[in-house]
Amino acid sequence: MSQEPRPRFGATGIGVKDLARSVDFYMNVFGMKKLMKFKLPHMNEVVLGFDGAAGGGLVLMQYTDGSVHDYANTGAKLVFYVPDPRGLAKRIREAGLPIEREPEPVPEFANAIIGFARDPDGYLIEILEAQPVSRA
Repeated sequence: MSQEPRPRFGATGIGVKDLARSVDFYMNVFGMKKLMKFKLPHMNEVVLGFDGAAGGGLVLMQYTDGSVHDYANTGAKLVFYVPDPRGLAKRIREAGLPIEREPEPVPEFANAIIGFARDPDGYLIEILEAQPVSRA
């Protein structure tokens, strides 16, 4: 007996000024992999994700139709759970991008290590320490 398909979150898309630079940043700094590429009449897209992770992809979209976009002021935030938040902040800094708040324990969140940075287009990146998955 087959089950009905369940809804699931697939990806988040963000507009970028320089597609190659953004792809390079997320692949080299975060370790994401290129999953798909699309060339559409009005934009080029690259879909990135992590090995073995279902859903939750990041779609980088560069408009090619001449339209003007204000990428840095969208109010968007990308949240990443990583095993080493301080190490990731170091790699972001080495890539020449700003750290808004150094990763450190936050008492209001049970001392979870949380930090903030910016990507090449000014999107806010929240860096959270990944916790081991309980397999009860």
